[in-house]
Amino acid sequence: MKREEKLQVIEGLVEKFSAFDCFYVVDAMGLTVEQVNKFRKSCAEQNIVYQVAKNTLIQKALEQSEKCIPHAAAFSSVLKGFSGILFSRDSGRAPGKILKDFLETEKLNLPVLKAASIYGDVFIGAEHLDRLTTLKSKEEILGDIITLLKAPILNVLAAMQSGEKRLMGMMETFLKAST
Repeated sequence: MKREEKLQVIEGLVEKFSAFDCFYVVDAMGLTVEQVNKFRKSCAEQNIVYQVAKNTLIQKALEQSEKCIPHAAAFSSVLKGFSGILFSRDSGRAPGKILKDFLETEKLNLPVLKAASIYGDVFIGAEHLDRLTTLKSKEEILGDIITLLKAPILNVLAAMQSGEKRLMGMMETFLKAST
């Protein structure tokens, strides 16, 4: 690969690291061409970009990406062997789910999660895959927060409405008793 080509790959990766909030680095060494194509297809169906690149180029792109500079050193420990990157814009859990589903349906040990970056948090090692597949999206978390914030107000309104009914019931009873 010529220097110009390497620079283009690095530049493309830097753009992706900047554009996507979530990415997974996986090791898919040993997959057949058919399995890789099937994996790529399942990624494309979920709007996830799968790209394979040399480890040195990935490392240089991480070091040049403003979002990833603080975590570049953590990723250097896993950038060995064969590396592919799953980029996700919408959800931190989607690449993990695709990876886990692929492993289960194909009954394989590969691809293996090397590391992941989810909205700036770094997860190193395959042991995090199960936890990453259960992450809530930003929208789900915001919905939970709004629900928690609304709960006290709804409780106060419910108490006021039930008190109003009790007060009306007492007044009716009092009026009936006095006549």
